[in-house]
Order: sequence, then structure tokens, then C-alpha cells
Amino acid sequence: MADKRDYYEVLGVSRSATDEELKKAYRQLARKFHPDLHPDDPTCEEKFKEITEAYEVLSNQEKRQMYDQYGHSAFENGGGPTPGGFSDVSEILESLFGGMGGMFGGGTRMNNPNAPRQGRDLQTSVTIDFMDACNGKSQKVDIQRMETCPDCHGSGSAGDSGSEVCPDCQGRGSVKSMQRTPFGMISSTKPCPHCGGKGKIIKSPCQKCRGAGRVRVTKSINVDIPAGIDDGTAMRVTGMGDAGVNGGPAGNLIVGINVKPHPIFQREGYDIHCDIPITYAQAVLGDEIVVPTIDGNVKYRIGEGTQTGTVFRLKGKGVKKLQRSDRGDQYVKVFVEVPKGLNKKQKELLQQLEASLESKNYAKRDNFFKKLKDFIGGKQ
Repeated sequence: MADKRDYYEVLGVSRSATDEELKKAYRQLARKFHPDLHPDDPTCEEKFKEITEAYEVLSNQEKRQMYDQYGHSAFENGGGPTPGGFSDVSEILESLFGGMGGMFGGGTRMNNPNAPRQGRDLQTSVTIDFMDACNGKSQKVDIQRMETCPDCHGSGSAGDSGSEVCPDCQGRGSVKSMQRTPFGMISSTKPCPHCGGKGKIIKSPCQKCRGAGRVRVTKSINVDIPAGIDDGTAMRVTGMGDAGVNGGPAGNLIVGINVKPHPIFQREGYDIHCDIPITYAQAVLGDEIVVPTIDGNVKYRIGEGTQTGTVFRLKGKGVKKLQRSDRGDQYVKVFVEVPKGLNKKQKELLQQLEASLESKNYAKRDNFFKKLKDFIGGKQ
């Protein structure tokens, strides 16, 4: 028995573990490795046998004392642990897999296979223009969803044929199966294969839905996209997912919003940003310029000597805030476009202008060279 792992190590407990700690450890491991939950993983069956063997020994005071004193060799002559703690093991497994069905996110059976269940949520996405995101719009969306069968109204039965109690599970929706282990037969509960866990058999299935009670349809719906929605936002449309089962509520439709970029505007939160070029003369003399906004063009006066990179704000000209009446702002950055391709006369005029200017006309330039002179002087 040299190849066997220590029973305490198998259960992940200390050698001083109490009965309650042993039981808790076994419950957690049985829940993790029960072969019924992993039919495609043969290693789970071996692990399940290993933890069951370890718990069967350590949960029995007499066998635990023998194991603590002699280790695995205490059971060599008998070919392994003798049954004795099996009733406790069976009780734990019954509580896990026979009466707690839904604890595994679907589990081995449902407490009530015919209880109302909510339909599945559906997901889709739409792409809208930048201005539609700012102003809101009604968007047509095509989806495929499960709807209650119009012929049988969800019963799954053709006409008035109805259904009958499943003879295999007697309406419970689950059946017990026995598995032979080194410690005896272990009982586990599985969905009834005859009725598929429903607990009932439809005598004459509806031809349209084939007894499912629901049919898949393609549906066009209008989704009201609110003003101010942003790129990457997910909207919930209540009740437009799959229809529920056994009279349960419908699921929801989750709509992801993708917004196309705009050639002029950039959005940051609820604020709008844009860059506007101005001429050299406008920057020098000041001027009234036309500024585009999401509401249309507005006029704005820039002052004399406006520098490249100057930003001004148009209050309340941004995007409407969701579920609020106020709006963000618009920020406009101007940059001076230096003229190119001047003819000889234009160059002469510009040179005359430059010659007439003094250092006070270039405050930033004058200040820069003063700092540079001080810096060089300090180096000497």
C-alpha cells in the first residue's frame, strides 16, 4: 500500500481534525469530484473513490485509531477498509446529490422540474452615427428569440391531448441510480432520461414546437436609444429575451451600442471637443468666427493676438446627460494656420510689417530670449 496517499492529505485536513471538519472537507470534495458531474473525465471517478475511502476510515473512530497507529498497513490483511462508515457517506451524498439539485448551477435535478423559469437573456449590438448618439433615435433591431408556441400556447401538447405522469420517475423528474464502490453501493440522483427531467410525458406532441412549448422566431423591434448614450454602452430591453418556461417571465435583450466617429467632433464624457483653424490675420486682429456645434453653427468672437492652442468654452453646447436635463460643454481649440505659397508682393508686405514691429509686439518671444540670456550669463 505504499502507493496510497495519506488519508488526511487526501481530505486536506490536519491529523487533529474534528468529525465536523472531516465531514465538511468530504462534502466539498465530493461536490467537486463526483463522477456524475464529470462524465467525460475518468480521473474524477478515481479521485472520488480515493476521498470516499479516506472519509470512510477517518469518520469511524475505531478505524481512525487503527490508521493513526499503523497507517495503511492496518487494513492490508483485509484487502482494504471494511464497511462501517458507509451509512454516513451515503447520507452525505444523498444530501448533496439527492436533495440539493440546483446547487450546481443546473445540478443533477431540480426541486420542481415544472416550476416557472425565466427565459434566457439575449445579446445583440447596433452601430449608430455620432449625431444619433447625441440626439437619440429609434433603432430597428432584428433578433431571433424563443416565443411561446402559438399553436399549443406553451403546453407542448397537440389539441387537448395533454400529458401524463412519467411512469419511470413518477412525476419527480429524477431517478436514482446505484454505483458499486469498494465500500458498497452508492446512490446518486440523475434527471429522468424518459421525460428529460420534466416529470411528465406528452401524449401527442404539438407539431409546430415538437412538444417544447416554444418556437424560435425572427422578430424586428424598435429600440429607443436615449440622447446622450455613449460608445460601448449596453442597454437593457426588458422582456425581449427568450420566453419563459412553465409560465415564467421572459428574459431581457441586452443591446450593445457602437458609435461611429465624427469627422469634426470628439467626445469626452458629455463634453464635445473640436479644433478650428484660423488665419494669421484673424489671430492678429481678432475676428468673429463660425463654430460648428451639435446643434448647428454659432458665432464666437476671438480677441486680438489669439495664440495657437487657445481653448475657449461654449457652455451647455455639449451632449445631453442621460436621465437629466442639463448638458455638457463644448471646448474649441484654435490653431493659427501659417500661410504658404506667398507671391513676391505678399512677401514684401509681410517683411515691411515685420520690420515695423517692436519687441513689445512679441511678448513671449522677448521673454524667452531674456531667460536665455540670463541662463547663458549664469553659465559663464
